[in-house]
Amino acid sequence: MRIFLSLAFLFLAGTLTAQNFEITGKVLDPDGNPLESATVYVEKASDSSLVTYSISERDGKFHLSGTTEAKKVNFRISYAGFQTYNRSLEIEKSLELGDITMKMQDNTLDEILVQGTSAPISVKKDTLEFNADSFSTQPNANLEELMKRLPGVEIDSNGDITVNGKPVSRVMVNGEEFFGDDHRIATKNLPKDIIDKIQVTDTKTRSEEFTGKPGDPENKTVNITIKEDKNQGYFARATVGGGTDDRYEMSAIANYFRDDLRISALGSSNNINSSGFSYDEVFGMMGRSAGRAVFGGGAGGITKAETGGGNFVNKWEDRIRLSGDYFFGRNDTERRTLVSRENILPDSLYYSNSEDRSNLLNDSHRANVNFEVEFDSLTRLSIRPRYNANFGKSTRNRVEESLDENGNLINNTEVFNNEDLERQSFNNDLDFIKRFGSRGAYLQLEFSNDHNRQRNDNIFYSESLFAEDGEEITEIQDQYIDEDEKEDSYSFEVSKRSVLADQFFLDVSYDMEYSNSTNKRYVYEAENGNDDYNRLNEILSNDFQVTSLRHIPNVGLNYEGDIWRINTDFGLLHTSLENENFLEDAAFDNTYNNLFMRARVRYEVERSKSITFSYDTNVDIPSINQLQPVIDRTNPLNIRIGNPELDPAYRQSFRLNYRNFDFSTRSGIFSSLNVNFTDNTVVPYTTIEDFVRTTTYTNVDGVMSANARVFLNKQIKNDKREFRIGGGVNASYNKNVGFTNTVKYNAERYSVSSNLRFTYAIDELFDINPGYQLTYNNTTYDINPARNEDFFNHRIGLEVTTYWPENVVFGNDISYNYFGIATPGFDNTSLLWNTSLGYQFLDDDATIKIKVYDMLNQNIDTRRTIGDDFIQDTSNLILRRYAMLSFTYKLDKFGGGGGPQGRGRRR
Repeated sequence: MRIFLSLAFLFLAGTLTAQNFEITGKVLDPDGNPLESATVYVEKASDSSLVTYSISERDGKFHLSGTTEAKKVNFRISYAGFQTYNRSLEIEKSLELGDITMKMQDNTLDEILVQGTSAPISVKKDTLEFNADSFSTQPNANLEELMKRLPGVEIDSNGDITVNGKPVSRVMVNGEEFFGDDHRIATKNLPKDIIDKIQVTDTKTRSEEFTGKPGDPENKTVNITIKEDKNQGYFARATVGGGTDDRYEMSAIANYFRDDLRISALGSSNNINSSGFSYDEVFGMMGRSAGRAVFGGGAGGITKAETGGGNFVNKWEDRIRLSGDYFFGRNDTERRTLVSRENILPDSLYYSNSEDRSNLLNDSHRANVNFEVEFDSLTRLSIRPRYNANFGKSTRNRVEESLDENGNLINNTEVFNNEDLERQSFNNDLDFIKRFGSRGAYLQLEFSNDHNRQRNDNIFYSESLFAEDGEEITEIQDQYIDEDEKEDSYSFEVSKRSVLADQFFLDVSYDMEYSNSTNKRYVYEAENGNDDYNRLNEILSNDFQVTSLRHIPNVGLNYEGDIWRINTDFGLLHTSLENENFLEDAAFDNTYNNLFMRARVRYEVERSKSITFSYDTNVDIPSINQLQPVIDRTNPLNIRIGNPELDPAYRQSFRLNYRNFDFSTRSGIFSSLNVNFTDNTVVPYTTIEDFVRTTTYTNVDGVMSANARVFLNKQIKNDKREFRIGGGVNASYNKNVGFTNTVKYNAERYSVSSNLRFTYAIDELFDINPGYQLTYNNTTYDINPARNEDFFNHRIGLEVTTYWPENVVFGNDISYNYFGIATPGFDNTSLLWNTSLGYQFLDDDATIKIKVYDMLNQNIDTRRTIGDDFIQDTSNLILRRYAMLSFTYKLDKFGGGGGPQGRGRRR
């Protein structure tokens, strides 16, 4: 109670002593023209700490508002190419500064630099840049904790990032990837102390960066620049912990920087379902999983994971780049899944229940190399090979039963699998670009080759019981299944851009894609009850090949202005598909011609306000499993067979996006509308006899989906106090067409989800993050309207972290989930509470923590799936309550210093 009274007192005291203020004016260049996107900010005169900031509008006007206890502040304006404008102000409720004329930067004179006056934010064409030191965090914060303080940035419990409503697809460090494409390794491990700038841009390929072509405005890339004095040295962190129920964790990561050279290594071992590198400053390897949990859970299971890897990056003379990484992982995963399913037929129902237990021991290898050379300023070549491999052993036991709508047993089966798995893939991309002049013309040649192989050796045994006319019939399968699947694909693209006028281009390109897939599946039956599998079952075996070839000649007109950006591509999408069944000496081939079109229009109303519309078409080739006409009886109650006469699906997609972020008020609104229409969609075609389902595939028209989303956020900063509110509504509609027991049906699904989340924080004292999510689901079936389904799900979450007393961090992460409907026997409520108490010592380099996962031992993983002709509840084995004591130590050395005395950290 004393703590809460103290917090309330501090809040009221800060509110009563602070003063609200507004500052307005207009920024001009020396010729009197307005300057858009100049950074206008206010700092305390006493210590140069940031009070508030804004960005000037297109007409040069700015509006600064905030609250501060300071009586005197430093007012500053920053713009690239101009001297920083400095002025001391006495705080008043309203200040009108009028026109402010900036002076050009004179590079021949030494500018007087004022310490601590770097602009907190700047906008440079398509780049939004944040100054890391302008945003306060806890002393030992990582990159993720820093990014949570930035306006317009949201990070969910999985570590996924959005900036101004757009997802972040890559995180770079000094312009280079950090451990491949897993951005969480960077966000969870890079310390804030070494970060200089955070740059946000539209996601671009290396080719787009070199040619100057615009990137993808619907996806963002974050680039982290390292402080110059921290770009020579190393930092490392190691954690070890042990807990109840034999739970343990160990991890270490080390990074070495020397200008353009970077070497990183990491290793981990644990049995708490952690990757080992998604380190949370409060909860460690346990992570935050309660307060932001989402409906549906995950794949379930308990995994013991061992991982190691390394990363290398270097540049020579800014012309040659070489980067590479390698990962090894060993996962030992135990899973147990319970499923209760209601199957909807045109005139009746039937039920199926199953329990699936499995264990998978898998070794994985992943290696990537990226080599780039610029022969001169206009010519570049890049080569990027990648290799992935998985080698595993799996044991699985499955029990399943089918019942009629009165609950009478119709059949049941028990299946045992003992399987050796092998998957390998090699991919290589080669890209050559020659630019012509500086206006944007270029010639580009791209070649890619992908080679994938999967081998499965499966000892399969099943015993099934079928009730027919009052009699029970037992069927036994005792088989050895040898399956080998290969896919080789090649693509080649040549594209030429010509300049028609400034910012207006003609693009001509030709794209060829070739793919050859083979599947050899031989099923051998056991004879005389022994383990000699030497009798080939030709009905269940196959030797099948699919070859597809796509030609896409197209031409485009593109305008790439600062306000309007219009991109169009028109052409022919020619697809040929050939199937061959070597065991039955049968073949099928056909060709398809469709319109190829891509169009995107982007209108930038202001620097942070834009509207985007896009339209594109594409063709989806059926998979080899959907095409091959071979019977798959590995689930005796659900038999599958492919259809070699399937056509490719043709999809049309429409997207509309609107974003508006106001830097003066720290508020934004982001919305999107996506609509997809698909013809020749590949769908299951089922027949049911004695409640045994046989599934093949066919093509249908009339499938569509739509999604609409609106998201809003608002940030209020008052010296050391911060308040954030964010929320949104997401609505989706899906119309699917299929066949159940040979009867065609339409299924329509509606879903509306709304969420609201708050953050209230006082620096060095506490963070409070409550949240609420409501989801409504509705499904209608025209084959059986009596089984139309609708229900609500609720989730309430709360994260509370306190940093008082000094060096003590106490975190609590709580969520309550209520699932609106579930089959009897499945829990539909869960309460997950994780807690952590940490103490920092040795100049904050060492931390000891006691943490408890699922303190109340009430965590569950239950989810309801609404399919086109079924309703299914699933429950998975998941990690339950454990306690753990862990120790973490950090070490770093930059420049000429080392250890606690040489770091020069801001505490």
